[in-house]
Amino acid sequence: MLDNRFRVLPASIHDHLPSHHPGLVVTDVTIKKCSTVNPLSSCSLNSDSWQRIDKDLYLGSAWFSRAYLHVQRKHEEELLDTDRVVVDLRVGRQNPAKAPRSNPEDKQMITEDDWESRPGGIWLRRSGERHASDSEEAVTAVDVLFGADAVDPRPQWEVKDTPILLNGQVEKQEARITLRRGTPPKLKKPVPRINDNGKFKIMQAADLHLSTGLGKCREPVPEERIPGQKCEADPRTLEFYEKLLDEEKPDLVVLTGDQVNGDTARDAQTAVFKFVKPLVDRKIPYAAIFGNHDDEGNLSRKELMALIEGLPYSLSSAGPEDVDGVGNYIVEVLGALSSDSALTLYLLDTHAYSPNERQYPGYDWIRPSQIRWFKNTAQSLQAKHEQYTHMHMNMAFIHIPLPEYADPNNIWRGNWTEPSTAPAFNSGFKDALVEENVLFVSCGQYVGFEIIYIKKRLLT
Repeated sequence: MLDNRFRVLPASIHDHLPSHHPGLVVTDVTIKKCSTVNPLSSCSLNSDSWQRIDKDLYLGSAWFSRAYLHVQRKHEEELLDTDRVVVDLRVGRQNPAKAPRSNPEDKQMITEDDWESRPGGIWLRRSGERHASDSEEAVTAVDVLFGADAVDPRPQWEVKDTPILLNGQVEKQEARITLRRGTPPKLKKPVPRINDNGKFKIMQAADLHLSTGLGKCREPVPEERIPGQKCEADPRTLEFYEKLLDEEKPDLVVLTGDQVNGDTARDAQTAVFKFVKPLVDRKIPYAAIFGNHDDEGNLSRKELMALIEGLPYSLSSAGPEDVDGVGNYIVEVLGALSSDSALTLYLLDTHAYSPNERQYPGYDWIRPSQIRWFKNTAQSLQAKHEQYTHMHMNMAFIHIPLPEYADPNNIWRGNWTEPSTAPAFNSGFKDALVEENVLFVSCGQYVGFEIIYIKKRLLT
């Protein structure tokens, strides 16, 4: 059971707080444990000097206990001669000085006295020299992720390979410390552009359904044939995902919803980082929208988009606040030799479930405010797009399919393996797409992976 008294927010959403401003360095790290049945037990330290990372290290699985990582930070200019700056952090049962040195020729002798013990198997090495705050060694931010497969795509962040060691319950959740050194670079949005050969390849990925932790396979194909062998869903999905990235080498990846499996993602930030890290490692720009499961974990759509917007190579955007949903935006792909738009991608939020289950059971639909936004945007860009020396193209991406997908009399390709999950109410978005000369629309549910080569596909 999750403790709803505390909202779990990823560190990048907290960037407005003093504890995450550039120019701050970490001076101490510790863990505060508390009881949920004792009203006098507190889960927080003095907020004047400590910031709590609002992630229960038990992920709400302990009946009577909570535990939180706390970080102490100071502005560099406010450091006193008596302050000590964290320059290294390890997790383990024994003093790190007892471990063999990775480089036997390293003459820097670090003794057991150089390491300070904290709860959870945390060991800190702190420098008493003020100039350490200016060095690349200084730890400037700390966060918590979960699972044996936890990764961090943010620049200069490093996930510790040993989980926090409070007790068996915490170790089962594999709460891991991730830390940043130095000041993070200012990220620049990538600018997608048609290649010199006149081609542009888009890979669409949907329904990754990533969890916090390794996840469990549901009806794996092919069936596991080794007795007692466990099928771990996330590593299996990510292996295929990365294989496609390496084989296809797309110029852009469009993630069309249900990247996060809300029911099994108690820390959605961890799940988000898992699908972003392969893209960042390969320097591939990406744009994401949400499905009906992404925000069923601990983060809302707004919080998820704020997190994704701040990650490297992301083209994602929350879109206008006066338009229904989160994630109504466009991505412009420029021509190979000009600054004119060659391709416009319209991405829209199809929400989740019907707001009127009695009359229209099933899934939600594109709302009138979204259709108005789409038409106004398309018409405002028309004159500019006509400046492109070749044929400009418009494409659209959504998660929940349009009602027209459910009509078997329409032209379709592939296998009709299962019925369409289109909404029962038709808001007319397909007609709007045709009116504004959008040549291609692709939904997200059950598409898996699709490689899209830029060619003309008509909606008619």
